[in-house]
Amino acid sequence: MRLLLIEDDEALASALTDALTMLGHTATNARTAAEGIRLARDVDVMLLDLGLPDRDGIEVLAQLRRVTAMPILILTAREDERSIVRGLRLGADDYLVKPVRVPELLARIEAVRRRLPQATSVSGDLVFGPIAVDRGARAARIDGEALPLTNTEFALLELLVERAGAVATREELLDTVWGDAFLARSRALDVHLTGLRAKLGRPLIRNVRGVGYRLAAEGE
Repeated sequence: MRLLLIEDDEALASALTDALTMLGHTATNARTAAEGIRLARDVDVMLLDLGLPDRDGIEVLAQLRRVTAMPILILTAREDERSIVRGLRLGADDYLVKPVRVPELLARIEAVRRRLPQATSVSGDLVFGPIAVDRGARAARIDGEALPLTNTEFALLELLVERAGAVATREELLDTVWGDAFLARSRALDVHLTGLRAKLGRPLIRNVRGVGYRLAAEGE
């Protein structure tokens, strides 16, 4: 796997790139936003710090999300709720607060990579009311109009449509989308579901208090 770490802390960057390289990955470090953007096209996954010397990492994330669906994980010291919510809403696939253990980092990277389209895609459409999910093309529509979903939003919608009418527990959603309910941030699920609801434009995703969520028909 080719990883790009955009991090200006030389000691941290060196430790992470060395660890990832020892595990068989190709890890490159960029110390500025400009250098990171230049190198982004040649990697599979990006680890992005927010406190960069030449530009705020949030701006970098927003710029990249306009041109690529590559998995981007924020790796930062910022742990305030505003930064977490903003990063996830702008399209980060995950948000990790420093310091982070390498095994956990790798588990999160593998989780987001599993949500990407695979060479052998699953055929067949899922339809529920106005929503159509094309698993093969990894695309979704509502009333025939394309939904501009992130990889995470698509994975959530796919599961909810597949389970339409039934409740998907929070643990099921976290485990299916992130790969491990215990590694995933519960807050991240709420943020991504809020974004998905906004893009659907109608109250189809219902919160079942204390249990999880279900997709329901309009007027139900």
